[in-house]
Amino acid sequence: MNITSTNNTCLPEKVLNPGWCPSHWDLLLCWRTSKPGAVVYQACFDELNGMRYDTSQNASRRCKLNGVWENSSDYMNCRPLDTNNPLYPDPSIVYTSYFYYGGYTISLVALVAAVSIFVYFKDLRCLRNTIHTNLMCTYILSDFTWILTSTLQEWLSASNNACVLFTFSLHYFVLTNFFWMFVEGLYLYILVVETFTRENIKLRVYMFIGWGFPLVIMIVWGVSKIITPIEVEERSDSCSWMTPHPVHDWIYQGPAIIVLIVNLVFLSKIMWVLITKLRSANSAETQQYRKASKALLVLIPLLGVTYILTMVGPTESGTYANYYSYGRATLLSMQGFMVAIFYCFVNSEVKNTFKHHFIRWNDARNLRTGGSRRFTYSKDWSPNTRPSVHIGEQKTAGCA
Repeated sequence: MNITSTNNTCLPEKVLNPGWCPSHWDLLLCWRTSKPGAVVYQACFDELNGMRYDTSQNASRRCKLNGVWENSSDYMNCRPLDTNNPLYPDPSIVYTSYFYYGGYTISLVALVAAVSIFVYFKDLRCLRNTIHTNLMCTYILSDFTWILTSTLQEWLSASNNACVLFTFSLHYFVLTNFFWMFVEGLYLYILVVETFTRENIKLRVYMFIGWGFPLVIMIVWGVSKIITPIEVEERSDSCSWMTPHPVHDWIYQGPAIIVLIVNLVFLSKIMWVLITKLRSANSAETQQYRKASKALLVLIPLLGVTYILTMVGPTESGTYANYYSYGRATLLSMQGFMVAIFYCFVNSEVKNTFKHHFIRWNDARNLRTGGSRRFTYSKDWSPNTRPSVHIGEQKTAGCA
């Protein structure tokens, strides 16, 4: 039996069951005929007084045993989709924040573990791994700052100085992600393509590119925000620095896109040299170049695509927009995890170092448990043929 609502009234059909609650319009929804003692559920209204409501929730009304409806319907779960109201946030925004929190937490755990590995093992200390470590540190800082900013958002909106500090820091650390990824591409490009300039660029130059350039850019952005502030809604908890600006934001978005394009050029030239000139070479150094190039081949497009997704997307709400937000949140928040995977956890140097230290630890444990037993070398074994020595030699050959 179908009941429709027109002009704030229900159009009832003939009641075939005497004693049932008849169709009823309560000024918001039409409640269809129901048997006594039943609780009827239906989706909340989609709009009231010009405000959109969450239709994924249900309203309810009980049909009493005497065939009469309760005096009022239960609309407690019908909440407005007011993104500025912390008590009734849009569910899609809440779910998107869950994706961000989950992804950033996973990335932070992986990145801290990866950086700890590079710092703890002295065998892994070389220029290339130092660059990897700095890149991962930028992701640690940006992920942690995002979590802090999101968690303290209400407090930051009420404190202008804190809002400026956190907003500036978050944009700065995100920008350092791009510049240290650029350093990764530049370093590999120098090793593979422009080999004659290999000794011309030192660590301090890479440090200035990765940490200094983004700082200069963000200072310019900050000065522009101060000189030409934008008007925000007149509220006591408003913070103009958190509000996107179509002109100011290009001060840091533009350089990020430029370094991505330059990195793609580096990557194409690196792949060309590896395919045409070093195809038949099988040295440990060449193998390292190939693996590093494969990592860049995945990470640069990933970083670029996800950054573009932050600047474009659906302008109207809906199911498609919600799924778009969930996917974008997953890609953005898991970037640090992908960096840790490619530059640490599947890195052959790291795996060989773990193997080398495990062999040393196992040998030391055997010596402690063996007491005063005497060890002799056979003619087929000597300290110079131990796997750890070869691993160390391979590591030295691979580190630049």
